[in-house]
Amino acid sequence: MTPITVETTPIDGQKPGTSGLRKKTRVFMQPGYLENFVQAIFNGIGGAEGKSFVIGGDGRYFNATAIQTMLKMAAANGAAKVIVGQNGLLSTPAASNLIRQKKTDGGLILSASHNPGGIDEDFGVKYNTSNGGPAPEGITDAIFAETTSLNKYVTVEAPDVDLASIGTTEVAGMAVEVIDPVTDYQALMTTLFDFDKLRALFASGFTMRFDAMHAVTGPYAKAVLEEALGAPAGTVVNAVPLEDFGGGHPDPNPVWAKELMDLMMSDTSPDFGAASDGDGDRNMIVGRGQYVTPSDSLAVLAANAYLAPGYAAGLAGVARSMPTSAASDRVAEKLGIGSFETPTGWKFFGNLLDAGMATICGEESAGTGSNHVREKDGLWAVLLWLNILAERRQSVAEILTDHWGSYGRDYYSRHDYEAIPTDQANALVGSVRERLSVLPGQSFAGLAVTAADEFAYNDPVDGSVSKGQGLRIWFEGGARAVLRLSGTGTEGATLRVYLEQYADQAADHGLDAQVALAGVRAALVELCDMQAHIGRIDPDVMT
Repeated sequence: MTPITVETTPIDGQKPGTSGLRKKTRVFMQPGYLENFVQAIFNGIGGAEGKSFVIGGDGRYFNATAIQTMLKMAAANGAAKVIVGQNGLLSTPAASNLIRQKKTDGGLILSASHNPGGIDEDFGVKYNTSNGGPAPEGITDAIFAETTSLNKYVTVEAPDVDLASIGTTEVAGMAVEVIDPVTDYQALMTTLFDFDKLRALFASGFTMRFDAMHAVTGPYAKAVLEEALGAPAGTVVNAVPLEDFGGGHPDPNPVWAKELMDLMMSDTSPDFGAASDGDGDRNMIVGRGQYVTPSDSLAVLAANAYLAPGYAAGLAGVARSMPTSAASDRVAEKLGIGSFETPTGWKFFGNLLDAGMATICGEESAGTGSNHVREKDGLWAVLLWLNILAERRQSVAEILTDHWGSYGRDYYSRHDYEAIPTDQANALVGSVRERLSVLPGQSFAGLAVTAADEFAYNDPVDGSVSKGQGLRIWFEGGARAVLRLSGTGTEGATLRVYLEQYADQAADHGLDAQVALAGVRAALVELCDMQAHIGRIDPDVMT
């Protein structure tokens, strides 16, 4: 079957980050738009000739249609084989695992992560390399360069592949293997966790609610929690992936998973609650009456990982993104292992994991993972928590109380100011950036600044330097604030404000987080002159 060459013009040239290219779904549906970006990926990686790939996504609107386009283009570009999840579904960590286990050259993952789905919502495509992790900057730069100069793409005329049927077929001589998306991932989990003890935990009457948010983790959670571990039917709710995530926002936090939060704070709460996001790489952990911040979750997992078989030999190190609280640093110090503070983006963790310098990594945005794949992994974090609960036979609240008694507590919250006009967001951040060197010694809302900088990272593995990764401001009394502009939205800019207040082992650890953070929040609002710059001081989302 002869490839068809289609003349085209460059797309808008937005640089794909490690989260890929995200746009409104209708943008990707424009004639040639998706095709241009896919061709730019193949060109940017040096061609697809003779290579093998994994393709799958979170099932959002346009997922299945886009996969058919990608398969025909991969064939036209000379790929030898593509592995696809049944019905086009693959969670991001499962895709990472398949790339690694099947030794493919890379993978194309279709997702806009935790963003809403639907024809009027968001869509995205990203490329992961042969280590299973997001493409490094050198590759994303090459893809970007292709998007600005591309004048043609190639495809073939061929029938659509039946993505519902497991088995191997071909498109224009290229092998297409449709696989059960859960099987290989579940097999990996059995090597990391004590499934016998987890089965015994549920058999003892332990109760749980897992909210899959009508996203891709539903089939994985049903297979592992209910079928393999014996959790009662109905433990997993909203388990069927829907193109629009049931009209919800598949971001596992107390705001968007409010139904779960309300249950867990009620008199009829189960013992344990959890949720995952659109593509399955994020998690929320909540106990009976006790929400666990992502920063605390990372620290608790690092401190207790040895209780799971996969980590019984100990950890090489713990890595966190810069906005994440310092709670895991104290764990690493006590364990005598490496501690790393990186920019946001899993590629930085990937370098540390590949080099054997870190074992567990986490981001404040509810992403946690380990060296089992090269992506964050929502269900993995839930299973590690369950393994810890099965061994310690304590409640989530008791485990947190013990942890804070040993390490102190980092009160922590992220405040998101969404859909800010880009010029206003840039002006606010720019104003703070210009004053960083003169802030130490000044007081705002009665709180003195002790230090301030713009975070830059020197990668200990490849020697690369990443600058401009967020503004950090430290205040007296163990407080810190971080300012970052996020690129994960598709409208305007999102200003993310991270607030942290340390309370040592002897302090009162029972305060409401927002109460404990009121002082540093007031200081930052005044320091930024937030009302003048963006017309508001109250965030859209507090997590």
